[in-house]
Amino acid sequence: MTTTARGDLSAPGPLDGLDAPVSATSAVDEEPPASNQRIFDGIRNHAFATACAAYTLFHLVVMNLYPLETWTYRLLHLGGGLALGFLLFGAHTVDPEKPSRGRSLPSLALLVPAAACVLYGFAAIATLWGSWWLTGSAKPPAWTITSFGLPLTLGTALTVVHGWLFSARKLNRWTPTDVLLTLAAIASTGYVIYFARALQLRAGMPMAQPSDMWAAITGVILILEAVRRMAGLALVIIASVFVAYAFAGPWLPGILHHDGYTAKRFFSYIYTDNGILSAPIAISSTYIILFVVFAAFLQATHVGAYFVNVAFAAAGHKRGGPAKVAVFASGLMGMINGTSAGNVVATGSLTIPLMKKVGYRAQTSAAVEAAASSGGQIMPPIMGAGAFIMSEITGIPYTDIIWAALIPAVLYFASVFFMVDLMAQRFAMVGLPRSALPKLGALMRQAYLFAPIVVLSWALFVGYSVIRCGTLAMITAAVVSWLTPNRMGPRQLFHALDLGARMALQLVAVCAAAGIIVGVIALTGIGTRFSALLLGIADQSQLLAMVFSMFVAVILGMGMPTTAAYAVAASVIAPGLVNLGIEPLTAHFFIFYFAVMSAITPPVALAAYAGAALAQSDPMKTSVESFRIGLAAFVVPYMFFFSDSLLMQGDWFDTIHVTISALLGIYLLSGGIIGWYFGRIGWIPRLLLIGGALAMLDAGWLSDLIGLGIGLALYLWQRRLVSAEQVAHGRD
Repeated sequence: MTTTARGDLSAPGPLDGLDAPVSATSAVDEEPPASNQRIFDGIRNHAFATACAAYTLFHLVVMNLYPLETWTYRLLHLGGGLALGFLLFGAHTVDPEKPSRGRSLPSLALLVPAAACVLYGFAAIATLWGSWWLTGSAKPPAWTITSFGLPLTLGTALTVVHGWLFSARKLNRWTPTDVLLTLAAIASTGYVIYFARALQLRAGMPMAQPSDMWAAITGVILILEAVRRMAGLALVIIASVFVAYAFAGPWLPGILHHDGYTAKRFFSYIYTDNGILSAPIAISSTYIILFVVFAAFLQATHVGAYFVNVAFAAAGHKRGGPAKVAVFASGLMGMINGTSAGNVVATGSLTIPLMKKVGYRAQTSAAVEAAASSGGQIMPPIMGAGAFIMSEITGIPYTDIIWAALIPAVLYFASVFFMVDLMAQRFAMVGLPRSALPKLGALMRQAYLFAPIVVLSWALFVGYSVIRCGTLAMITAAVVSWLTPNRMGPRQLFHALDLGARMALQLVAVCAAAGIIVGVIALTGIGTRFSALLLGIADQSQLLAMVFSMFVAVILGMGMPTTAAYAVAASVIAPGLVNLGIEPLTAHFFIFYFAVMSAITPPVALAAYAGAALAQSDPMKTSVESFRIGLAAFVVPYMFFFSDSLLMQGDWFDTIHVTISALLGIYLLSGGIIGWYFGRIGWIPRLLLIGGALAMLDAGWLSDLIGLGIGLALYLWQRRLVSAEQVAHGRD
């Protein structure tokens, strides 16, 4: 750690080598590719980019101009997302250094029958649709319905296994496995769309057809494989456990017991708007895709780099400046980015090295970035994508949700800011030299780049629909770009549409997998029985039931993107909390916070692991540090549980009172965790500060006086033991 006085920017220290100005470039706006993501060139790149742009444009046209029947639209959204996802993401990471090998005999022995089965199933569905288009007959040839199902399912399963066993050789082209899975996705989706009206009546019922079951099984296999490629194994394992539970119920004890279901009933039920096509995909096909494309428009016009530069200009020169920049910039970027880990990579590539340069440890630098990026998911007005799902599940207007989210988000970011500031005081860290930072005055002359966010917020509170608001914000971003060197012409517009689809593919697969879990919960009634369990716990203590719910939400969310984590946790836990008498808004916010914070909770903390890779720190130590820095997110939900005035549900006096007391409590908590409270403090004062902060969880005047009394007593004690000069310079 540096011992340079924090106020002397000219003093010798670790910043002597900082010659080049610190300025975010367009690289901040680039979506970092995953390790198994294909990077095309030539004709393949043009063809795939055109397909992605068409996929995005389809959604914008349907949402704004020509609405489609609900099932058809959701199925086209899902099927198109799966098809593009299999072409963009390989089954494994491709090692460029590994020599290319010819296709082996075992590979061909598995690939040939897989291809034959998939191609037969695809041909049958193509004949079904062709017969209708060419002859106008809605009655398809009988063989297409009776014979396509088993070959398509078997071929899809063999193709998935082939992808697992035999890795791709090149990153810039598709493998036969990718193409076959794309065709299977088109075929299974095509069948469900063709019979959508009939399936709405017979799915999950005794009159469901074997062909319905085979198309649904194929779809489930494809969804799980797409999630494995794009989001990792965690959600695949959880969804598979739920599917297995649907069949294992007769042999399970207690609240887990149910009578079981036949494969035909289960799979035909799961591929309806009770399962895969339910709320998560409904939101994914409307609000999520809309705001992901909005984020793509901002990235294409390099607004993200402007956000980061403003943060550097405003806070970079303060003590521990890069950490404070990470708090501001990651909050802004994370709000529109949609994924915690993706935001860590985007902004952390700039902020993490600079945090290390001013004295933060590698693991602390990564942890600060992870905590701040995760907080972007709770920052209104966009809140990643969780606010849209919450609105759909609860029926609460979107504007009410983002209004309620404002104070808790401020408290969370205030906590992270307090943490990094107290840490900078404790270790006497300097800020970056002003000469190396962007000039705030010059940047403020481009303040019109905030216009898309301002227009979005204004339109939401005026009362426009969410889709209209997102579209207006998108148009504003395009118009504002003409005041910058990054004007959005036809080429940039095409790039934004292409980028929007690529950014949305992971969320499409994740929401579909979450829909599988939601469908199992609805079919088996496990959610109702879990509610009864919570009521039983609440007989002993309502607070104990809340703690139990917290652990369940965090465990369900580990390793999962925020969208899926919240959707699953809300299906399992929220009904029970509402039955306890908790207001739906409070219950869902409680769950949402812990689902978001699963990204920085060890042992599976995706955002922390992404930061550790950039900082070259130990992933587990980084996750523990990020949990410590983001600890306020584990306290704030209990604050609005005890007083929903923090969600602006009370009168203004109560809201102001609980906000001020919460800020004080957050500061005491930060001081206790960091070990600095107007000077270095030992373990006993630290425990007292943490105790005072926890006492302020309850918004009562007595608890406030206890916390305030502890804070004031320790302040006076510190002033007696530490001189004014030492306090001013932050020395021991």
